[in-house]
Amino acid sequence: MSSNVSTPVLGPVAQAASKGSSTTTTTTAKPVTSGEAVSLDDIPPLTLGVLTERADKVDALQLVADSIAQQRQTSSRSMVFHPLNVAGLAAALGIAYKLNPARDLGMMLSVMSGVIMTYLLGIRYFTAQYIPLAEGLKWDWIVPVNDDGEVDPDAEEDTVIGARYGEEMIGALVLRLVPPTPEQGAAAAPAPINSRKKKGSNAASNQYKGGHGVIRAWTTILRYRRRGIGGDLLQEAIKVTRERCGKDADIVFAQAHANSVMVVPEMFNRPFRRMEAWAAQFLEKTLANQESAQQKR
Repeated sequence: MSSNVSTPVLGPVAQAASKGSSTTTTTTAKPVTSGEAVSLDDIPPLTLGVLTERADKVDALQLVADSIAQQRQTSSRSMVFHPLNVAGLAAALGIAYKLNPARDLGMMLSVMSGVIMTYLLGIRYFTAQYIPLAEGLKWDWIVPVNDDGEVDPDAEEDTVIGARYGEEMIGALVLRLVPPTPEQGAAAAPAPINSRKKKGSNAASNQYKGGHGVIRAWTTILRYRRRGIGGDLLQEAIKVTRERCGKDADIVFAQAHANSVMVVPEMFNRPFRRMEAWAAQFLEKTLANQESAQQKR
């Protein structure tokens, strides 16, 4: 979902960078008016890569939290125009009309305005839970925990990939690397290492060999959507996953991703389900394109 506020319901299915971050840099051109000279030095760089600085990661998590809050708008729009709700509103307006025997125009407009206002306030009330969900996204969300809910000392923090245009964080993706199961680990066990130093240095790199990547959040700022930034974030996530887990490692969307919680009945969540299905297809397409590109090399 590069672009929606949501990343998908999906179990295995298918940078702004600062100092010290791994980055890829490109530039984009500003609109130019006729006769106006533009210096390339005035165009902010577009940087994409794995974030290593805490401040950059905080900016990326803020972007994810904003995407959760934006779900309220999508959910409200779905409820306002849902046929069942519209039918209920029409019935309420009809009853209000019938209960006004004097047919006084001023009174009728006031009553009907009150009915419509109540309708909108009710929808606002039901969708308000997205705000505390967004506020509840804290730093510890990217820290893996064990089955007891305690921080897992053997696990590393999620990998956060960011896209920054100049100084502004415009895209973020949170990737969790999952080590292989015991059965998979036995099949992909690395050869023994004699050197104690090598053993320590390779332990972390081999921990995820044979595992896979799970995307827990994927979003961009509204005004930068549909410009390829989300696709670039996905490609970087695939690259990181296959560098750490193996060249054939899979990457999937998490079932409990950042935008997976729905606060209204399922019949009003159709826009989110469509976006989840689109995101799954987009990820599959990106994976297929990368595999075909590797085969051509």
